[in-house]
Amino acid sequence: MTASLTRRTGSATAPLVERRRSPWARVRRTNVLGGLAGWIWLAVIIIPIYYILITSFKNQAGYFSQNPLALPAHPTLDNYKMVLANDFGRYFLNSVIITVGSVVPAVAFSFMAAFAIVRGTGRFLKGVNALFLMGLAIPLQATIIPIYLLIIRMHLYDSLLALILPSIAFAIPLTVLIMANFIRDVPNELFESMRLDGCSEWQTMWRLALPLTKPAIVTVSIYNGLNVWNGFLLPLILTQSPELRVLPLALWTFQGQYSVNIPAVLASVVLTTLPILVLYVLGRRQLLSGLTAGFSK
Repeated sequence: MTASLTRRTGSATAPLVERRRSPWARVRRTNVLGGLAGWIWLAVIIIPIYYILITSFKNQAGYFSQNPLALPAHPTLDNYKMVLANDFGRYFLNSVIITVGSVVPAVAFSFMAAFAIVRGTGRFLKGVNALFLMGLAIPLQATIIPIYLLIIRMHLYDSLLALILPSIAFAIPLTVLIMANFIRDVPNELFESMRLDGCSEWQTMWRLALPLTKPAIVTVSIYNGLNVWNGFLLPLILTQSPELRVLPLALWTFQGQYSVNIPAVLASVVLTTLPILVLYVLGRRQLLSGLTAGFSK
């Protein structure tokens, strides 16, 4: 009788054990193709960064005589000294002014516009939302000539303001879209409780919506900051004075008539990317939470 119970329980529990273990078995399977693709993608990213770093410590003779991926035989900081001596501080300050002057107004205006679109009613706000969405379909290259003519008519050519105003305009559409989606995720009960406490819409926006959408604000600020910081076309078209150059245009300083100082250019690239790395380190938590928001729903 005991043997029969054992056979019965064994035969009944065996499929359950197999069903319970089957998901783990699938998880433990090694994805060879996925791992290989990951290593290839890592090499594609790491090799250029490695090349830029080691080349920035080479002199021109070592750059042309050695293997491009070999470590410098005689490391030197002359390239960084040359970059810093060629008005790098002025170019850096111009980039900071343009980036901050573009990102802060764009994010502030987009936040208020997104709050009005989400919380407001009426056809006008829907039309404004559609207008912002249409802005996503307009590339910068298609508007560079009208922007140039407008800047000339406004007597702003060859000034930092000529770079700030178009940068704000192109940052607003995507920022409004992202901010509106985050504000829609805020529970309506919180807005109702603020209204019952006697808060106005303005107070609700700054005391409730702003703290809850902080990850979105950090995300769009970093994204727009990268676009403005790395911008090349607008500074090239709308400025001509050497003292108004930004960091991407500063690379021309190391280009001669017949040759280019590649190690100095790459040293300038390294110094240009350092502020971006610092910005990422400071805001990486908010950035990751903003990029992954909604995936757990």
